[in-house]
Amino acid sequence: MNLGGYRNHEAWVDLSSGSVEYRQLNEEDLKKYIGARGLGVKYMVDNKIYDAEPLSEDNMLAIMTGPLTGTRIHMSGRLCTVTRSPLTGTVTDSHMGGWTAARLKWAGFDNLIFTGKSNTPVYLYVEDGKAELKDASALWGKGVRGTIKALQDIHGEKDTSVMAIGPGGENMVYYAGWMNENDRSAGRGGTGAVAGSKNLKAIVIKASQKGNMPEPAQPEKYPKAIKSGLKALMEGALTAPKKGGLSVYGTNVLMNIINESGALPARNSQVTTFETADEISGEAVREELLVGDPTCHACPVACKIEVEVKDGKYKTKVESFEYESAWALGPNCGHSNKEAVAFLIDLCNEYGIDTIELGNAFSTAMEAYEKGLTKDRLDWGDVDTMIHWVEKIVNREEGIGTVLADGPGRAAEYFGNKGLAMVVKNQAIPAYDPRGIQGIGLGYATSNRGACHLRGYTVAAEIAGIPEAVDRLEVKGKGALLKGFQDLLAFSDSLDLCKFSSFSENGDLYAEQYSAVVGIDLNEEDVMKIGERVYNIERYFNNRAGFAGKDDTLPERFLKEPATGNSKGHVSHLDEMLKEYYEVRGWDDGVVTPAKLRELEIEEAVEA
Repeated sequence: MNLGGYRNHEAWVDLSSGSVEYRQLNEEDLKKYIGARGLGVKYMVDNKIYDAEPLSEDNMLAIMTGPLTGTRIHMSGRLCTVTRSPLTGTVTDSHMGGWTAARLKWAGFDNLIFTGKSNTPVYLYVEDGKAELKDASALWGKGVRGTIKALQDIHGEKDTSVMAIGPGGENMVYYAGWMNENDRSAGRGGTGAVAGSKNLKAIVIKASQKGNMPEPAQPEKYPKAIKSGLKALMEGALTAPKKGGLSVYGTNVLMNIINESGALPARNSQVTTFETADEISGEAVREELLVGDPTCHACPVACKIEVEVKDGKYKTKVESFEYESAWALGPNCGHSNKEAVAFLIDLCNEYGIDTIELGNAFSTAMEAYEKGLTKDRLDWGDVDTMIHWVEKIVNREEGIGTVLADGPGRAAEYFGNKGLAMVVKNQAIPAYDPRGIQGIGLGYATSNRGACHLRGYTVAAEIAGIPEAVDRLEVKGKGALLKGFQDLLAFSDSLDLCKFSSFSENGDLYAEQYSAVVGIDLNEEDVMKIGERVYNIERYFNNRAGFAGKDDTLPERFLKEPATGNSKGHVSHLDEMLKEYYEVRGWDDGVVTPAKLRELEIEEAVEA
């Protein structure tokens, strides 16, 4: 294979037999699906994983990189996990930063694919193009940090990255994730629960950058591609190092902005503003708790906010005080106690569970108690009970622990009122209310992995004016707007570049970077076509798994109960937007048509 950026080497690990098979990559698949998210979903379709129960040995778990991973292209430190989600039943992919992805490429691998189920706990050790399963019995039951330390004690800390699941994954909490270098998470969709179901505790990767960085196929174009990307990041209002909003305040720069727009879903989305949101904002956290701003491989932005609560019952030090986590565990649950939120985030990272889903599980239980639907008392803002319940959930204690471990959608059914759960396809919403930002509501409804802002971040245009300003309350045109975001981000997720690059870079820059590294010349139109192909093969997977237009919906609260604050009186006009969206997608009531499969050259994959 003559393509640059790839190692042309992946390990297929059969956990049932303990065997490892090394395979080369299919060049035609790489041209059509790129890598990471796109190639991972292609593998899911090839192996008909839409017929597999998510927590059975028939499910597949793919750890994927892209062609830019581990190179000098900026923001190229992302790792992608792909599987069928136990939370939603859809195909899902979840990404995390740090150095593990780059180190996997430096160790000589593009991807690690796990099938089957081990009889006993195991971890995979990766070094110098080889992968070996090792006994993890002594690690089972340990938290993420204890697991990472134990494995670094065995294999050395130098040039070593560890990604692991915690007790949440071991006990198959439906929203358990993978943790990487303590505080970087592939949180959404339950990929950690799938690992737990397979008795896979961790992956250890040993490799240094020196002498192992992938070489570009077009070295004469490579320096310019690097420079072009960096220039865009340096000039971005959000991404400029030490100046842009993301760099200075992290993702939590959004707390005050979204609240002032009347689009902050608070108290389980009963209102769309929160009176003390400023107390938990990026500005307040920077002033009172910030102790560091670490970064990922090849990233000048450094959006990670490391905080420390130095004393008291919430004493902790944690790296990932993100906007979504702060909202989910804060205003969504009726409080703005940033010290308690930091403590809760730290617990989630240690146990390996998704902060967004956990916060929504709590808020669902809070409203259920408020409405007299449960005797398990959890009042709005009762952070100490929230903290106490985390262990119940992680250990799936009988009663409320097991109820909330299955996610807010199933919990609401248990409480007898499905309308209490702010979920789409059983995955909880993130921190943007669709009544105050119309496009993001359409994005939640049509996301292939359940409610998600990262599939198509229309907030960039509707709130930040990137790449151009769009009225957040306007309905017309949102179908086409969302499709553009979804396709572009499907491509960048397949490279695999950080989502935040899209705040400053566009399809032309992605094409320039891809072309320099891989050696295939693309333009922006090609980028969008490939992204569209990835989005459609995901939708095809979901169609085969039983999903259709009936599932592209929103909780009734967003459709009927008006917003408050600066979005007062508005509801989501989903039906109108959905009609336009299906037209621009060329789908029939949420189903990919044979004509669209042929147009995008997907038919070979789905007929195999």
